[in-house]
Amino acid sequence: MLWFGFGYRGFGQLGSGEELTLNLPQPVQAKGTYLENKQIFKAVPSWSFTAFLTDEGLLLLSGCIGGSPQQIICFSGLDCRDVLPSEKYLIVLIKGRAECWDVNTLHCKGTLPEPMWKMELSTRPNIAFPLVGKGYVLPQPPFFRELPSALEAQKMALGNEHAVLLTSDGTVLTWGAGRHGQLGHGDVEDVPEPRIVEALHGVVMSQVAAGGWHTVSISESGDLYCWGWNESGQLGLPSKALQQERVTSEDRLTGCDIDKDSEFIAIQSFPALIDLPQEAEAAKASCGSRHTAAVTRCGELYTWGWGKYGQLGHGDTKNLDQPKRVEFFNQHKFCVKDVTCRHWNTYVMCVLDAK
Repeated sequence: MLWFGFGYRGFGQLGSGEELTLNLPQPVQAKGTYLENKQIFKAVPSWSFTAFLTDEGLLLLSGCIGGSPQQIICFSGLDCRDVLPSEKYLIVLIKGRAECWDVNTLHCKGTLPEPMWKMELSTRPNIAFPLVGKGYVLPQPPFFRELPSALEAQKMALGNEHAVLLTSDGTVLTWGAGRHGQLGHGDVEDVPEPRIVEALHGVVMSQVAAGGWHTVSISESGDLYCWGWNESGQLGLPSKALQQERVTSEDRLTGCDIDKDSEFIAIQSFPALIDLPQEAEAAKASCGSRHTAAVTRCGELYTWGWGKYGQLGHGDTKNLDQPKRVEFFNQHKFCVKDVTCRHWNTYVMCVLDAK
């Protein structure tokens, strides 16, 4: 199992380097004797640092911690199961409880102070963090919110201002801010409580993901649906801003401008079915602030949206409004198993292809 990262690296969250961007996948390299022979099984980025978990429950933070960039801090003895980092708070799932620390109280000695918040958890099988017990945790006060027990929540994702939830029967619900259409209810209104996305009624879903202001869902049959803000092409739909970027100054001098008959999507308030190239079927998806990544059932990675910091992994910093395969993994015979995006970064877990 190998982890690769790409995107913004200005705080050392993707390893040290003079350039702010890393536009091709690079192996995750966290140095130190405490990592020898240990397997990273999860990488979860915040904006200025990344949290890594090993198979032995060790927690590693890399990046800007407590105001100091280029930090690497290791915390052992916690038996960590999952983690939810933000710029101010770090929530860790430990067997039987969740605990939260103010990031500014963490230091390079690798010893944790008393948590500022903690909660004992009841056991609920087959649910994914940040779901816990009778509700979910979130990376700001009050840190825990209850959910109606009738929902039978199974998976959940948190965007900047909204939440998306998947129930055990494959139903998608959303709530929170809706000003960019990210709730998928056909409008731009806020919704205070979980509400079913009616446009997906009857389609059994298996995965959900939430970006800054957009949402993704994958059906059991591998169909990919996107909705919300499309300013940078993150929905995989035609973006006017990207078309304007493509029109060169020479084109304008010769009178060639944006095709006025083209249909551009700024906000998509209903779920839209997005076709991956070569009729690929999606298995997993993740969203950054304004970019999207999808892993196919055959182990390929596609990315699209905002690429200013190389977070799309195509070797450049271009924006894309169509899914494009990340060739690095195919060229090096890697089979992609999982992807995690946050803000301006992408992390990919893969294995050597046995073919």
